[in-house]
Amino acid sequence: MASTEIEALVQQLARLPGLGPRSARRAVLHLMKKRESAFAPLLAALQTVSERLVTCGICGNVDTQDPCAICADPRRDARSLCVVEEVSDLWALDKSRLFPGKYHVLGGRLSALEGVRPQDLSIDALVARVSAGGIDEVVLAMNATLEGQTTAHYLAERLEGYPVRLTQLAHGLPVGGELDYLDEGTLAQALRARRPVG
Repeated sequence: MASTEIEALVQQLARLPGLGPRSARRAVLHLMKKRESAFAPLLAALQTVSERLVTCGICGNVDTQDPCAICADPRRDARSLCVVEEVSDLWALDKSRLFPGKYHVLGGRLSALEGVRPQDLSIDALVARVSAGGIDEVVLAMNATLEGQTTAHYLAERLEGYPVRLTQLAHGLPVGGELDYLDEGTLAQALRARRPVG
């Protein structure tokens, strides 16, 4: 049995997404075994991020600087803006290095069941960025859920009067997917978005 302090560390790690009690216990055992090479650097990194973590005043990303590294990067195409639900979506898209523009994080998605209304999200800030000019395209990169698509539809209505091209991420068959394993919604979207061959 571990001491109460070690057990408390295991419980804290087990609260993290993707880590259950067994994975957390293995992580703690690894840290204790490699105390000098793993524990101290991890503690230092956690302390530094904890002290310096801020939300970007432009896009809503989280970083250790404001504006964030993406907004401050002069190589980014300021004419393209990708709207995402959460910071995790921004990080996933940016990791692919396929989108050269800038981002806007809504901080969630519209949901009548959860009581999330337009004023609960950073939609007004998005409209202000678009109305300021200089943006040619707004990519609505909402998740392919009912709430995500409702949010995309609402944003399209709010941005309708501005001279920007509104686009949306494609939805449908994943690469390597087999038809008999896909749900009806994914199949329906793939059929609706079909395109000519060749």
